[in-house]
Amino acid sequence: MLRDITIGQYYPSDSILHKLDPRVKLLGTLVYVLSLFFFRGAAGFAAVTLGLAALIWLSKVPLRYMVKGLKAIGVILVLTGMFNLFLTPGEPLASFGIFKITEEGLKNAGFMVIRLTYLILGSSVLTLTTTPNRLTDGLEKALRPLNKIGVPVHEISMIMSIALRFIPILVEETDKIMKAQLARGADFESGNLIKKAKAMAPLLVPLFISAFRRANDLAMAMEARCYNGGEGRTKMKPLKYTGKDGWAYLIMAGYFAGIIVCVWMSRNGRNS
Repeated sequence: MLRDITIGQYYPSDSILHKLDPRVKLLGTLVYVLSLFFFRGAAGFAAVTLGLAALIWLSKVPLRYMVKGLKAIGVILVLTGMFNLFLTPGEPLASFGIFKITEEGLKNAGFMVIRLTYLILGSSVLTLTTTPNRLTDGLEKALRPLNKIGVPVHEISMIMSIALRFIPILVEETDKIMKAQLARGADFESGNLIKKAKAMAPLLVPLFISAFRRANDLAMAMEARCYNGGEGRTKMKPLKYTGKDGWAYLIMAGYFAGIIVCVWMSRNGRNS
């Protein structure tokens, strides 16, 4: 399951999305996330589905590679669906003791699971098609106006870049430690919840030690290279908009306008 985590990993490919400016992809991801929480009816759902399918197709990232990242959050999806299913008030359809399944609960559970699934897939498109360095540059460039009010934009962007870069490293390190502990007779599966939590100690302690060691090595390397923040720093590959980016902004605006129209139509349909 650890190897199924795709968030924070980069998938090299020669696609249109890979060539777009990272600022375009950051804004596009924001618009996509907002659209997820706007749609209610079948029309909005269909529009978001088509938009996500188009993004995956344009990215040239295999769908199987993206879907396997959902395995890591399977428990969260199940719990979210169950909470919405049993704890949403409304007209009861079935009851199991103190728990009741309502029509509203069924709708909320389905929509919430779909939203979380689409949220992970859409966010994965951003990280799979953008290297951490370009993602940092794009985020810093997009948030640069906040420097005028004292927000440390470069430092925030660097922190996010390092965090994304460390995700696959820590996943690989966890996999190695787990295999080493299993070879020594460790058991992470049997027993009740308390025993399983105690069994995680031989895994978590070496992982934290390794993470702190890597962080210390990174800090020493940055100091050895006289890193002192973003003031006065230049870029090896400065970001520049191209014609493709302009078209991407237009498509983005059309997509968002389509979502708003779908929401408006669904609300009018309910009112009538």
